Amino acid sequence: MKPEKQMKKRRPPMDKGVLGRLLKMLFRDYKWTLVVVTVCVAIVAFASTVASIFMNKYLLLMEEALKTGGGWASIRDEVIANVLLMVVIYAFGWIASFLYTRLMAILTQKFLNRTRKKMFAKMQTLPLRYFDTHHHGDVMSYYTNDIDTLRELVSRCLPQFLNSGLIIVLLVYNMLRLSLWMTLVIALGVVGMTFVTKIIGGNSARYFLKQQKSIAKTEGFVEEMMHGQKVVKVFCHEAQSQKEFDEVNEQLCADATKANRFANILMPIMGNIGNILYVLIAFVGGVLVMMNAPNISITGQAMTFAVVLPFLGMARQFTNNVSQLSQQMNSIVMAMAGAKRIFELLDEEPEVDDGYVTLVNAKEVDGEIVECAERTGLWAWKHPHGDGSVTYTRLRGDVRIEGMDFGYVPEKTVLKNVTLYAEPGQKVAFVGATGAGKTTITNLINRFYDIDDGKIRYDGININKIKKADLRRSLGVVLQDTNLFTGTVMENIRYGKLDATDEECIAAAKLAHADDFITRLPDGYQTMLSAGGSNLSQGQRQLLSIARAAVADPPVMILDEATSSIDTRTEALVQKGMDALMKGRTVFVIAHRLSTVRNSDVIMVLEQGEIIERGSHQKLIEEKGKYYQLYTGAFELE
Repeated sequence: MKPEKQMKKRRPPMDKGVLGRLLKMLFRDYKWTLVVVTVCVAIVAFASTVASIFMNKYLLLMEEALKTGGGWASIRDEVIANVLLMVVIYAFGWIASFLYTRLMAILTQKFLNRTRKKMFAKMQTLPLRYFDTHHHGDVMSYYTNDIDTLRELVSRCLPQFLNSGLIIVLLVYNMLRLSLWMTLVIALGVVGMTFVTKIIGGNSARYFLKQQKSIAKTEGFVEEMMHGQKVVKVFCHEAQSQKEFDEVNEQLCADATKANRFANILMPIMGNIGNILYVLIAFVGGVLVMMNAPNISITGQAMTFAVVLPFLGMARQFTNNVSQLSQQMNSIVMAMAGAKRIFELLDEEPEVDDGYVTLVNAKEVDGEIVECAERTGLWAWKHPHGDGSVTYTRLRGDVRIEGMDFGYVPEKTVLKNVTLYAEPGQKVAFVGATGAGKTTITNLINRFYDIDDGKIRYDGININKIKKADLRRSLGVVLQDTNLFTGTVMENIRYGKLDATDEECIAAAKLAHADDFITRLPDGYQTMLSAGGSNLSQGQRQLLSIARAAVADPPVMILDEATSSIDTRTEALVQKGMDALMKGRTVFVIAHRLSTVRNSDVIMVLEQGEIIERGSHQKLIEEKGKYYQLYTGAFELE
């Protein structure tokens, strides 16, 4: 709880300024495009409001013609000139509308593209702990539902909001040109509309945020069920899965219903208020004309039907645009809920990397290690010091752990006072029951997590001083759970070394004894894999994983149950390749099959986070302790 509270404290407040931050991102990247769009929207808004002005002029001309008895001939030229001017203004409005909608379509996709890139780049900087504590479906929802709310906001809501806002400003000015009294009636209606929007919009915002979270939860559940569908069917869990999905789906339905219930009643209420205002304006205007009441206006016109009739059109247009503004609030609120979640991801604390020791290509000159640009097969740690000097240490694979304590959470220590060393070329095996801390040790060597106490030294250098990318580049890992990616077999092997040649990849596959089955695939090394390599057997996927580690050619190998998914016959073949792969390297092996660790230089027996026995296979058998019990079957691994 405490670390979580601290994390929340460090983050910037997300409840306020979300829209401001979003607009700042837009203007920073697309300032001139938005300037052009704003000008175009202003032209469209002006074109939308000229009809009432020309109507006022036309009615005034008619009144004048009736008073003077000049008839149509006396006003024809001026009316035609005004009509032609309206046509020109409407044409400019149409062109501006076409231009800004095209620009916004392009801008929106570019903005979403850039935002997704930022999100994905941010995810690459997050620690493994983040992905251990967040559902994959929830993370995927950032890229689908939350991004889609931004698309709706940027492409439609913001231009419409700006357009309606400018129209309202222009209409208010035109209304004041005609009559202050009737403008005050409109102002009273606006107060009512604002009050309704605040009440209904506030409730809508709360439930739209809940809806976004419920969508993410539902997607997470579906993703989890799809991934585990085989387990669901094996254990006849369909009915229970359906029940659990119904609960999640019902919650989403409830939140979405409440959000849209408030959102959907807003427009009809605003429309009815607009109708009442229209009737009220007609009544007040008619009364003022009949009473020959004095008029207050910018133009100084008398209160006549030439004022009332155009004002009615403006009142209708005004209330329609206020209704549109309030309708856009729903989309804006939903977008803010999505943007809030996106910003929470972007504001996550990145993985801390304060290392300054890097891995460089090197060569020997007169017995000394010198950095070089070309690849020589010799690697060295480049260690800058405070006095400006730089020393180079040959990459050998010497790993030493001294008095290490670690816990995933402060309340529970997983590893206690672990001390061990692995010299270059040694094979160190970890044996123990599930949860003893075997995999945790290898995770700490990779610095997926940082230790609480003690030290881990790599070639005599504290790994906290080594840049994480360089540290992990020097380590090869083969996990029990294989992860293959969409692409060819060759591309999946090359994942271990992106600049590896085809020959190097094939040599690595032969070393892992994967070449035989690969060449029997429909397209050999160019066979496409998809859905995590579902068109391969578990053992074949594991062999590719071993080949991927082999092509990386690291000085230190970590094998976490690397042969657990391979049958006994294949294991014998793979073991030969593994022995060749491990030759001259420091190797950490985690295994439940004790037969795979017999030839290890040293075996560490862990129990509840502590090393209780260590030694060679023969030595531990002679001691007749826990390892002896495990090996002879007197005690089985959990």
